[in-house]
Formats: sequence, C-alpha cells, structure tokens
Amino acid sequence: MEFLVDMVTTVPAGTSDDEVADMRAREAARSAELTARGSLLRLWRPPLAPGEWRTWGLFQAADADELEAVLASMPLRAWRREAVTPLTPHPNDPGQAPR
Repeated sequence: MEFLVDMVTTVPAGTSDDEVADMRAREAARSAELTARGSLLRLWRPPLAPGEWRTWGLFQAADADELEAVLASMPLRAWRREAVTPLTPHPNDPGQAPR
C-alpha cells in the first residue's frame, strides 16, 4: 500500500541551532535508509507559511502498522505531528502498467 503523509514539524522552544542541525542530519540519514529499502518513495515541500516546517511524503508499507513502525523510526517524529492518508490506485492513473 501507498500512504501520503503530511508531516508538520515544530522545533521545541529553547532548542539550539546545533541540536536542530543534528536532528536534521539524523533524519536525512534515516530517510536515505528508508528509501534504500523501498519504504520512502518521494518527498515534497508544499507551499509554506513563514516559519513553517512541513513535508509531504509518499511511503510504501504492507499496512498501517508497518507504516507506523517506519514513521516511529524517524528522528523528527519527536517534534512533529502527522496526518496519514492511505492511497488506492486510480483506474486511469497514467503511472500504472496496463492490465
């Protein structure tokens, strides 16, 4: 299954720039691992409000429980809230192979 995940990150007040940089580096490394194993397919930046830190991600997992494990493994999970939308194929999707 594929899932669209809207991830909004809020850095806690008092967090140093070094802590933010470390968190971002760890998130990037974990994202690369998830991409290599086929769990993370795409990332986008939607239009952002000033100061907003938001990402849309396309993930692949066997089910919602597996997706939860993937999301829980990401370092930024500690600072963000997520909205998950399960996706189903559309019969006219140009990216699908003909049947």
